[in-house]
Amino acid sequence: MKEKNLLDDIESKSPEELNNLANKIIDNLEKKSLEDFVQEYQELIKLNNYIEKKFQQETRSISKKTKDKIDQIINYGKKTKKTIQKS
Repeated sequence: MKEKNLLDDIESKSPEELNNLANKIIDNLEKKSLEDFVQEYQELIKLNNYIEKKFQQETRSISKKTKDKIDQIINYGKKTKKTIQKS
């Protein structure tokens, strides 16, 4: 499988599907000749790199959402404090 085809195929998959695909490749590696082993091992490395990038993107997204929510809470607290002090 070419890298472009591999990436097209895996971008739409869930983490669980990607994990299953990786496990399938590992199982197949045990049954292959050396040449096939090297090719499938390279595919496994590409898949692993993609999973890692996807995980990092998701981590950044969660961190940003959390930071935004904390900022909202802090800003709301400042507005509430000013309103109380004016009264």
